[in-house]
Amino acid sequence: MNHRDTEAQRKTESFGLRDAATPRDPLTKRVIGAAIEVHRHLGPGLLESAYEECLHWELEQARLTVLRQVPLPVLYKEVKLDAGYRLDLVVEGQLIVELKTVEKLLPIHEAQLLTYLKLSGLRTGLLLNFNSTVLKDGIKRIVL
Repeated sequence: MNHRDTEAQRKTESFGLRDAATPRDPLTKRVIGAAIEVHRHLGPGLLESAYEECLHWELEQARLTVLRQVPLPVLYKEVKLDAGYRLDLVVEGQLIVELKTVEKLLPIHEAQLLTYLKLSGLRTGLLLNFNSTVLKDGIKRIVL
């Protein structure tokens, strides 16, 4: 783990995170651009893990700090419990990226991301459905 990973992990664990909630925020645009690049090369039909690996690589090539499979504890009555939740990607300590490979995004997927945002204290999240013919049709941005 390099210094950049350690710093990002510390930010994520403490949830002292920055806000990325502006409607045209440049970080979201960069992540969507990287996701489109992955989708152009791979197309739909692969497992979520393949897209996660490739998107992680693309984002690192763009010199963004990216954490994968970040544990997300549930705070219950002042106690942090490991309920097995994991954030697919956290970019720059401020954006949750949840990847899907489903026929279409459903309200339950949005509810999942919304819950992750509330539990983490982050304000912005992206749902990316790589099983879309055109990726832009499989993108949902949620801002608290």
